[in-house]
Amino acid sequence: MTPMEAIEYIENQGWSKTRLGLGRTRELLEMLGEPHKSLRFVHVAGSNGKGSVCAMLDSILRAAGYKTGLFTSPYIQDFCERIRVNGENIDGNALANITERVKCAAEGMYDHPSQFELVTAAAMLYFYESACDIVVLEVGMGGEFDATNVIDAPELAVITNIGLEHTEYLGDTIEKIARTKAGIIKEGSFCVCYDGAEEATAVIREVCSLRGVPLYCVDFSNMRLISSGLYRQEIEWRGEKYSLGLIGEHQLHNAALVLTGVEALRERGWNIPAETVRLGLASAKWRARLEVLNKAPLFILDGGHNPQCAQALAKSLGTLLGGRRAVMLVGVLADKDYAEIVRLIAPLASEFICVEPNSDRRIPAEELKRHIESIGASATACGSIEDGIFTAIERAGTDGCAVAFGSLYMAGEVLSRFGPAYRRWLRKTHIAARDAISPEDREAMSALIVKNIASSDMFRNAKTVLLYAHTRGEASLDTITDMPEAGGKIFCYPYCVTDTEMTALAPENEGALENGRFGIREPIRELSREISPEDIDLVICPCAAFDGNGGRLGLGAGFYDRYLPKCKNARVCAAAFEAQRADAIPLEPWDVPMDAVFTEKGGYYRKDRQNAD
Repeated sequence: MTPMEAIEYIENQGWSKTRLGLGRTRELLEMLGEPHKSLRFVHVAGSNGKGSVCAMLDSILRAAGYKTGLFTSPYIQDFCERIRVNGENIDGNALANITERVKCAAEGMYDHPSQFELVTAAAMLYFYESACDIVVLEVGMGGEFDATNVIDAPELAVITNIGLEHTEYLGDTIEKIARTKAGIIKEGSFCVCYDGAEEATAVIREVCSLRGVPLYCVDFSNMRLISSGLYRQEIEWRGEKYSLGLIGEHQLHNAALVLTGVEALRERGWNIPAETVRLGLASAKWRARLEVLNKAPLFILDGGHNPQCAQALAKSLGTLLGGRRAVMLVGVLADKDYAEIVRLIAPLASEFICVEPNSDRRIPAEELKRHIESIGASATACGSIEDGIFTAIERAGTDGCAVAFGSLYMAGEVLSRFGPAYRRWLRKTHIAARDAISPEDREAMSALIVKNIASSDMFRNAKTVLLYAHTRGEASLDTITDMPEAGGKIFCYPYCVTDTEMTALAPENEGALENGRFGIREPIRELSREISPEDIDLVICPCAAFDGNGGRLGLGAGFYDRYLPKCKNARVCAAAFEAQRADAIPLEPWDVPMDAVFTEKGGYYRKDRQNAD
C-alpha cells in the first residue's frame, strides 16, 4: 500500500462523524492489541477553539521535554497533519504501513468502521509504537459517542467554549450539547472547563460532581492583554507575562484555558516548569487561524466556519485593522448558518468575493453572491479559489487588506493556491509599473543599471556572461559589452530551441541577433556558437518583479527557471527598475534565488551572499 492508497482507503469509507458510537472502534482496537490502553491522554472537546487549545498544549508539553502525540481534525493541506509526533506529521510510508494493518483488521469486521474510526485507530497505533509520553487528543464531534472516547480516564479532560453545532446529532440546546461533550469526563481524571454559557458550565459541574472529578473552571479575570499585533500578542496571567504566537482576542480565552490546564497537569505530577510554558506558548502555531499570509497587501486567512467563529473574527479584525475595511474572500458550506456569518462580517467588509469550498456540501458561489447582495453589500462570484484570491488581492491593492474565511475546507486550498495567485498579481502590477516609465527615463535608468552591474565584483570576475537582449520594456543592457570592465569576456544570449527548452549562444560577429519564435531578440544560430551552461560564470536575467533578498519573478515563459539549474558554476543576478521591487516574492520549488538584483539605485544582495564577492 502506498501513502496515497492509504489516504484513499480511509477517506473512501464514508463521512465518519455521522456514525457516532464506540463499538466499532473498540472492536477494531482490540484486534490491533489495544494500543490506546498503554497511552496517557489530554482529551479535548468543545465547539470552538479545540485546535488552538490542542496546539498550545502540545507545544508546552514538548517544550517541557515530553514526547507528544497530537491528533486533530480536519486537516488543512495534508492528510498526515492529523497525526503528529513531537510536532512532525506522520510520514507517508508510516501511514501506509499502519493503514495496511488497520485495513486487515477492519475487513474482518461485520460492521465496517467509518473513516474517522479508521484514522483514530491508526493514530492510536502510531502513538503507541512511537512511545509517546502523552497524547493531546481532539474529539471529532461531540464527545460521549465520538470514536476518540474509547480511551480510559485521561489525565485531563478539557472542555472548550460550547455553542450550538451539529444539532441533528448532538441535540438542539446548549444543555444537550454540553452533556454530550461532558461524556469525555471520566472518574479518575481532572477536568478543565471554559466558563462560557451558564447552562453549559452547569452541566459540566454536575457531571464532574457525579463522577468525583476535580473541576477547574477558568477565571478569565486573571487574564490581561498587554499588547497585540498581526504576529504576536503579549499577555499577563496571574501576574506572569507571556508571549502568545496565536493572534486574535479569542485566543486569550483559549490561552487561559491552556494555562489552567497546565496547573491541573502539574497537580497530577507532570513536570512543566514555568519557562517551558513561556516557550511553548510563544512557539505554538495553528494554521488558518488569523494567519497572516502576506504583508502588502495584507492577506489574512481564518478557518472560522460558524457564527461563533465569525463573531470572534469580527472582533479581532476590528482591533487588528484599526477601523479599515477589508475585501472578504468567503466560501461556506450550505449546512452552516451562512446568513448569520455574513451578517456578522459585513460591517467590516468593503466587498465580498464569493468562492466554493472543496466539499459536496458547499453553497454555490452565485447563490452566496445573491444572498450578500440581498442585504445591501457588494459581491462578486469567482469560478475558482485561485481566481478568488487574485481578485481579492487586486481589489485590496498594495495598501489594502483581504481576509479569507468561511470554511476549513476552503482554507487548505487558499494556502495551496495563494502563492500562484499572488505571483500572478505581482507579475501584472509590476510589469505595469515598469511599462509606466517613460522612454527617456527608461534609457537613463538602464545606463545606471549597466554601470552598477559593471562595477560589481561578480561582473569583474566573470569570464563568460549570459545576458539578455531587451525587447518588451526590460532594462536595456546593450551597452554593457562596451564597458571597460567587459574586456576579454565572452557574452552569450538565450536561444529558445523549443517551446520548453533554452540554450545559450554566443554571436560570432556584430548584428547576429534577430527576433526569435517568441518575439525576443535572439542570436542567429548559424552565426553563433553554443556555450555549455557549465562554462557560464554569471547569468543576468530580466524579471517582472524582485524583492530585496534574491526573490525573482520571471516574465512568465519559465525558460530561465528550467535553464538556471544547469548553470552549476554561475552566479545569478537580475536587472530591473526600482519600480519593479516587491515586498516579498513567494518562492516556488523550482525557483533559483538571485545572488543579487541590480537597479538604477544600486545592488540588492541576497543576505547569505552579501560577503561572497
